[in-house]
Amino acid sequence: MIQVSDQAKSKAAQLMAEEGFNPETDYIRVGVKSGGCSGLEYVLKFDNVKNETDQIFEHNGVRVIIEKKSILYLAGTTLEYSGGLNGKGFIFNNPNAARTCGCGESFSL
Repeated sequence: MIQVSDQAKSKAAQLMAEEGFNPETDYIRVGVKSGGCSGLEYVLKFDNVKNETDQIFEHNGVRVIIEKKSILYLAGTTLEYSGGLNGKGFIFNNPNAARTCGCGESFSL
């Protein structure tokens, strides 16, 4: 469903620990909502609660939780991380996106 690169895994584990989450038991919550300059906007946060409408996926040792209504938009997406001087932070490589804005945080189908 969603893949997590090694760089994204390392950075997510570091940030989760800094924010009081446990990377082995808690989740990265990924979703989509209306907004952004391209029509749909990615949502990314840490969570320790699974709701009834959520589905859990695990890749590369990372537990990702997605609300069911966002699954179709995110199928096949890879979560990556780019650091350094020109880095953008977490990046969604989404094969479903027909158009992505310049900041990479919103897309359209």
